Amino acid sequence: MHKRILGKTGYEITAISLGTWQVGGKWGQDFSHPNAEEVLHTAIDNGVNFIDTADVYGNGESEKAVGNVVKKYSHKIYVATKCGRRISPHTDSNYNVQVLRQHVEDSLRNMKLDTIDLIQLHCMPNDTYYRPEIFELFEKLKSEGKIQHLGVSIEKVEQGIKALQYPVVSTIQVIYNMWRQRPQEILFDMAKAHNVGIIVRVPLASGLLTGLFDTNTVFSEGDHRLENRDGAHFDKGETFSGVNYDNGVMAASELKAHFNNQNLAQVAIKWTLQHDAVSCVIPGASKKEQVLSNINADALPALSTDDMDFVKANYEKYIKQSVHQLW
Repeated sequence: MHKRILGKTGYEITAISLGTWQVGGKWGQDFSHPNAEEVLHTAIDNGVNFIDTADVYGNGESEKAVGNVVKKYSHKIYVATKCGRRISPHTDSNYNVQVLRQHVEDSLRNMKLDTIDLIQLHCMPNDTYYRPEIFELFEKLKSEGKIQHLGVSIEKVEQGIKALQYPVVSTIQVIYNMWRQRPQEILFDMAKAHNVGIIVRVPLASGLLTGLFDTNTVFSEGDHRLENRDGAHFDKGETFSGVNYDNGVMAASELKAHFNNQNLAQVAIKWTLQHDAVSCVIPGASKKEQVLSNINADALPALSTDDMDFVKANYEKYIKQSVHQLW
């Protein structure tokens, strides 16, 4: 697969990598180590060399699965995890360096690693971005060898812009897809200027951009797509990228028709990689077939100017007015 440099980390990572939220809960299934390991092995055996997880995925079980699998390979697999979301209530006043240090120690223990290639602050409250001591902690953790690099996983473009003011920040993880286009307006160019890598999550808008859902699709209990459309559990922008479900179904139908019923998920993944600020995209997968489908997007030709114009028009027709300025 094609590889790109992950900002100032210098890591050469696969442009299409793997996110592990799907194997870690909130998708209507219990965590399964055999399934997680099958998904992880399928990705790595087919060339993926960058795995993204978090301490809250499966309450640490996803980290354990990732650590167990990467140790079985002789070549380098870069591991990124996240910290902070275990803080409850998840408010700025509850963020402190002692708690975050313990979270990093817990992740090291979960994954049985000596160092973490990339630790990311996980969708912090807005006010926490204005506290230098939080970021200074990770300078200390770098000097101690517990982490190699720090990134931030953000909800809002403004959070990413603020994070760029801290030299310790090497990467920004952000939702970016055909229906979440705002990051490319300002943030991406600023990140490039700071040599900060962009990790794209939720490239398929929680599955809506597969074109496989319709108004009769039923999601199971425990699946955030059933329970979080109004932000009951976490930021509603994480579910369907904040897009109204019915609008998304109509928009996806038009996209699928334009692309002549190609595998729309693969086209959507390829679209995210059209911007040269993007270091990698981390689509999730709950089974190995989805891993292989996602990886195969790497072989698609670049989208044409006409295709890009159609995606922009689709966004402006169905999506932009209701979501663009929210995130």
